Amino acid sequence: MKVLLIGSGGREHALAWKIAQSPLLKKLYAAPGNAGISELAECVPCSAEDIEGLLEFALRERINLTVVGPEVPLVAGLCDRFNEKGLKVFGPGRDTAMLEGSKAFSKDLMTKYGVPTAPYEIFSNVKEAKHYVIESEMPVVIKADGLAAGKGVVMCDTSEQAVAALTQIMEARVFGEAGTKVVVEKKLEGEELSVLVLTDGGKIIPLASARDHKRAYDHDRGPNTGGMGAFSPNMKIPEAEIGGIIDVAIRPIVEGLSQDGMPYRGVLYAGLMLTKDGPFVLEYNCRFGDPETEVILPRLKSDLLPVMAQIAAGRLECGTLEWHDKACITVVMASRGYPGSYEKGFPINGLEAFKQKEDVFIFHAGTAWNTNRQIVTAGGRVLAVTALGENLKAAHDRAYQAVSKINFEGGFCRRDIGHKAIEVLR
Repeated sequence: MKVLLIGSGGREHALAWKIAQSPLLKKLYAAPGNAGISELAECVPCSAEDIEGLLEFALRERINLTVVGPEVPLVAGLCDRFNEKGLKVFGPGRDTAMLEGSKAFSKDLMTKYGVPTAPYEIFSNVKEAKHYVIESEMPVVIKADGLAAGKGVVMCDTSEQAVAALTQIMEARVFGEAGTKVVVEKKLEGEELSVLVLTDGGKIIPLASARDHKRAYDHDRGPNTGGMGAFSPNMKIPEAEIGGIIDVAIRPIVEGLSQDGMPYRGVLYAGLMLTKDGPFVLEYNCRFGDPETEVILPRLKSDLLPVMAQIAAGRLECGTLEWHDKACITVVMASRGYPGSYEKGFPINGLEAFKQKEDVFIFHAGTAWNTNRQIVTAGGRVLAVTALGENLKAAHDRAYQAVSKINFEGGFCRRDIGHKAIEVLR
């Protein structure tokens, strides 16, 4: 099977690593890929957002399956375009990808299909939005409606903070056109959980549970990022309870979309808050989470490639997936300044030591080769340093030992990934 993987981040490196293990794979291409992915796949100099260029390549090379990593091409309708030409692609069409592409659309669908979610209001007028938050009970969460690379969510404890956030999002447009519209919702309290499933629009197969860390700095301080680390499994949620959460948070959406003639095919990610009143959905993503993918896939025993091919064909035959009992942690090493502006091009030292290291994986998130054939930084999130262990503490220690041996100018990471979960276990 010839496979084209679209994307260039840590999620895509983890997917490439897993796909490359399949005996069904004949040739793996990645567009555009990164320095780490280039060791597993032939990288194609084509942007993930260049749908026509990707389509031309896939037709020319007779690609059997295209796997889409990032959300932007999904929301732009890549899967629809490929399907029009008879190409199999793993990922939802544009209509259903709007679950991630528009927070307002997603919240309205949750209400329509009876999915528990925080009370909310939608605004396109900044004056009306400001008036609402001044009169509202705090705290609230303000979300840019469109795609903002995981950064368009602002927690506000006071009305002053809320007004300032609205000014930045809707007037200064710090998230670009994503801030044309906003969702203002009540802030929920509880334990966060990420649940991912594979579905063909009917059958649903859960992936292992995970928990990510969105804030930039230790103790959940600083701005929201695309994710600074993750761990799996989420020890606070017994695996036996995942089915019940899926029935509340995911099944109504999958069944509702199918009944409305828009079957969802691909991976569906639900970000949830487990409150004293039960699970509430914070958001949906229409692709593998990042950095959740980097801790889920190392725990997966089953071959992922045939499952994705079945979903792309619209007939999921597989019933369950097999998992390792080991725990997994990933620590993101980022560039100084992230999630704001940052410099690129700094050489990364220490990577060679982990090429054959058992249970330690260095997934490249933002890397490139320079003219001297050195691997250098090329993004805000640079590396996802991942480790398996017999338990969460062992995985944690192994991951941070690896972090200590890798360095690049201006690099930083959170030092508390998984700490709360480990304390619970103690």
